[in-house]
Amino acid sequence: MRNMVEIRAIFRPNRLPRLREALRAMPNFPGVTVFKAEGFTAPAATSKLSVREELTDFSDKLMLCVLADEDSVEGIRQTILEHCKTGQVGDGIVWTVPIGSMHRIRNGSDMQQDA
Repeated sequence: MRNMVEIRAIFRPNRLPRLREALRAMPNFPGVTVFKAEGFTAPAATSKLSVREELTDFSDKLMLCVLADEDSVEGIRQTILEHCKTGQVGDGIVWTVPIGSMHRIRNGSDMQQDA
C-alpha cells in the first residue's frame, strides 16, 4: 500500500500558466484540481491606510489540490514554490495533508492499492 498525500497551495492567478506547464512536464504527474479563491494576507504583514481598505482587501487567488504518492511530494512542492514565487507579500502558501484513504468514484477501487 502506498502512502498518499494531498498537496494544497494558494497562489496568484497570473502564475497558473507557468505552473501548469511545469507540472505537466513532470514525469508521472498525477493531475491537479484548481479552485478560485479570495483571501488576504496576515494583517501584521501589511499597513492599511483606511478602514475602507481594511474591509475590501480581499484579492483573487487560486487554490491548487494534488493527490500524490509521498515519494512525489517534494518535487511537486518545489515546482509550486519555484513557479509561483514573485518575492512579494501575498505570493501564497503551500502545505501537505496525509490521506487516510482514496477510492475511485468510477468503480470504488482503493487507489492506494491500484498503483
